[in-house]
Amino acid sequence: MPLLAIEQRDRAIRETAPHTHTKGQLIASLAGLLSVSTDGGSWVVPATHAIWIPPRVAHAMMSHGAFAGAMVYIAEQECGILHQMPCTFRVSSLLREAISRAASWGQPPRNEMESRVAAVILDEIATSPTEPIGLTHPNDPRLRRITDAILAQLDDNRSLEDWAAWSGMAPRTLARRLVAETGFSFSEWRQRARTLRAIQLLVEGMSVTTTAIELGYENISAFIAMFRRIMGVTPGQYVRAQTLISKEVISRSS
Repeated sequence: MPLLAIEQRDRAIRETAPHTHTKGQLIASLAGLLSVSTDGGSWVVPATHAIWIPPRVAHAMMSHGAFAGAMVYIAEQECGILHQMPCTFRVSSLLREAISRAASWGQPPRNEMESRVAAVILDEIATSPTEPIGLTHPNDPRLRRITDAILAQLDDNRSLEDWAAWSGMAPRTLARRLVAETGFSFSEWRQRARTLRAIQLLVEGMSVTTTAIELGYENISAFIAMFRRIMGVTPGQYVRAQTLISKEVISRSS
């Protein structure tokens, strides 16, 4: 089975310009945070998570500080059973160990035993429940102009009506089209955009209070409530968990 796994460790921030592969690519983070963007969306990939990028999908990546993880490249003909759109999911212990075993080969599978390990990796990618830590970008040029402006200035608190007037759209049209193209209302889309940016800032060491202010929140409690509603934990709990995971990975590898 044409599959190649490569372990990767970077101590400094690393950024790659938009590029494509003829193969499918799984990017798994064991410690550290990655940001990944395509024309159709953006995602954060925290520790213990992975993102699947199908063949020929242009994408750019950036790490936020030290990173430890792995890349798995899968031949296009093997990707038919896998997701046809980028998605993120939690890395199971089975997937983590299978990737580690495959990375130790330094080349694609050479025998039946190694092919079985590769098959486990494909099965785990295909069946792992996806997690919504991404943000879909609209295709409509008018909507994209609005969402790009919001992403460029996430502390801008203008209302849906204000943005509709700015873009020359009727408020109802803006609201309806955004849900149709992204699956989220205007308020939900902006909150998710702010949450993804908050994760990046928090992992880079910014305090919860400063992060909230940076994202346009005058009420810190409102920011914490929004973050917990989307991520399931408070910002402080999230940072502590990510720090603990990173220490455990470093301890195991030393």
